Amino acid sequence: MKIIAHIRTDFPTKFGIPRQSGCVESLRGRIIMEPEYRQPEAFRGLEDFSHIWLLWEFSEAIRSDWSPTVRPPRLGGNVRKGVFATRSPFRPNPLGLSCVKLEKIEFDKKLGPVLYVTGADLMDRTPIYDIKPYLPEFDSHPSALGGFTAQINKKALEVAIPEELLLKLPEELRQPLREVLAHDPRPGYQEDPHRIYGMPFGGFDVRFWVAEGILRVCRVEEYKPFSEKEED
Repeated sequence: MKIIAHIRTDFPTKFGIPRQSGCVESLRGRIIMEPEYRQPEAFRGLEDFSHIWLLWEFSEAIRSDWSPTVRPPRLGGNVRKGVFATRSPFRPNPLGLSCVKLEKIEFDKKLGPVLYVTGADLMDRTPIYDIKPYLPEFDSHPSALGGFTAQINKKALEVAIPEELLLKLPEELRQPLREVLAHDPRPGYQEDPHRIYGMPFGGFDVRFWVAEGILRVCRVEEYKPFSEKEED
């Protein structure tokens, strides 16, 4: 298969990415096509659809072997489920599937058609293999069963961000960050109330801790990848 595009998002690493597409609808992304696929006619009619499917690669989870069972983090990391009963990135083929909202298509002189989407659960620069329209008549099944995921506590965390830290962020990042943190980015098996977690988001390094159902942000500063830190 050929990579047709890459997505640009506010997540330079895997940590903090919502566990499913659509969980945080305010998250924004841009799909940049590879030069071979920048013909405007390839997108004719796509603007009439509100949502699209993305078929993409778990580019940070490629391995030569695979396991028939995995430990879903949301089940505490101690319960094994069949890999085909989960959406784990560690699969025979590292393929992901996400449904995102198509906000608009803009035609850039250099980049060609650029797709602006919201609700994506993809890391920055994730390779995309295909784009298909979402068809509500056939793709939506309100009576479908959720299997073991129905047992997972979906209660959102209360998020507390001091005003002086919130003001360090551009306004367009503030609400998406709140929603990402409310979904609890920690692994499901970690409950240490004294542990400080760090999450890069939108060019910032966000530090927080969680106790008694409240996530408290304690630091916000400019994010530097490890390569840049080493140069400093």
